[in-house]
Amino acid sequence: MIGPDYNDLMWFRIVAEERSFTRAAARIGVAQSTLSHTIKRLETSMGLRLLNRTTRNVAPTAAGTRLLATVAPRLDEIDTEVAAVMALSDRPSGSIRLTLSDHAFKTVAWPKLKPLIQAYPDLRIEFSLDSGFRNIVEEGFDAGVRLGESVEKDMVATRIGPDWRMIAVASPTYLATRNLPRHPRDLLDHNCINMRHETRGGLYAWEFEKDGQEVNVRVEGQLTFNNSYAMMDAVLGGLGVAFVPNHLADAYVASEELVLLLDEWSPFFDGYFLYYPTRQQHLGVFQLVLDALRHGSARAANARSGPPSPPDARR
Repeated sequence: MIGPDYNDLMWFRIVAEERSFTRAAARIGVAQSTLSHTIKRLETSMGLRLLNRTTRNVAPTAAGTRLLATVAPRLDEIDTEVAAVMALSDRPSGSIRLTLSDHAFKTVAWPKLKPLIQAYPDLRIEFSLDSGFRNIVEEGFDAGVRLGESVEKDMVATRIGPDWRMIAVASPTYLATRNLPRHPRDLLDHNCINMRHETRGGLYAWEFEKDGQEVNVRVEGQLTFNNSYAMMDAVLGGLGVAFVPNHLADAYVASEELVLLLDEWSPFFDGYFLYYPTRQQHLGVFQLVLDALRHGSARAANARSGPPSPPDARR
């Protein structure tokens, strides 16, 4: 008897993980009808129903759950070995899926990976840009980018960017008729540009620290965004005080288009880390991307603590 096709098993696994034919088809890159036909073919060949289907959900049956628990680790082993063999090629090829914020993408990842993409035409990288926390294993990512404090304990983490900080800034026009804040709580008297957490939905409390004293301030103002780049447009337009990554504002502060506020209350903290499962460490194409992103001579390390993080950069 001819056993199930490898791709059929792989696609079954993805449907079971996503619990949705629509999401699974999008993740694989095929039509939903093609995916549905493939799963039916697999069930027919095995003589078993592997998935229970409803109008709202898809869930593995008892047989499907057992098959998934048995097959999934072996599929991972096959993928690992295939990638290791492909790494022997003179022309590295393969695909990498990364999840990261737009800030991490623009300031760290893209400047380093753009030359790599140009040098290796057979390399494919998929960037998923958002500010939510992602389970990279469950969602099929090879790696993610987060600030060191946000990396899960069971992941390997490698520093890929320098230290940076969040700073409060405002335009000279805005400050012309207002008192400069001397303490973070003075911001309560200002029109501040708020940031909404994409994952948790609430407004971000601005976090400051000086001489071991931590102060969190829930500011108020006319504007709320979920993106630091939009906040920059607003603050440059004189519409209030913004709390943004220093990379975005330093040049404007140097040119005096913006004024740096509460400088001594804004310490630097660990920057971005690439985090990934242990099994990814020695794959050829993954190693190529990792080496390109690695910051200086920093080696893999598990980062577990750090100062405040902006909600749209926390990954």
